[in-house]
Amino acid sequence: MYSKEEVKQIRKDFWTAFGEFCQQLPRYKFRHKPWILYNTKVKGVEMKFDATRDGAYVIFELNNRNPRKRAAMMELMRQYRIIVEEHFKEAIWEDAFVKECGTEVSRIYKRNPDLNIHKREQWHDFFVFLSKNMSMLEKAFEQVKEQLEEIANDGTM
Repeated sequence: MYSKEEVKQIRKDFWTAFGEFCQQLPRYKFRHKPWILYNTKVKGVEMKFDATRDGAYVIFELNNRNPRKRAAMMELMRQYRIIVEEHFKEAIWEDAFVKECGTEVSRIYKRNPDLNIHKREQWHDFFVFLSKNMSMLEKAFEQVKEQLEEIANDGTM
């Protein structure tokens, strides 16, 4: 069992190493920021990484505070499911995911449950999973971004 400080240091070391890994990828070597993540430019849409003892996650999250807009955005994603899954295969779709803080969001994500952040020997596998799947998620997002923006900016909802 690790202390809180040890867990904090493991996570810090992991994300530092992941950043270094990304800098070595040819497609990201010359980009200022390798990933879109929170900077989607669409209100209520974020892309996230997570690494835990329970696995590796690449997440597309719809967290618009307006539940009608969030539902409309998820419905749009379902309409484009073929396009999304062309890039982001075998994703898990959840209309109502409750985060630890109690906030309800909608998510589309991929998970590799065989990885454990506390096993440093698995970090390379984490890095490959995270980078490969985020690249695919970003490609899917670019194809539906404009339609998501329309919903996010719709003042009638």
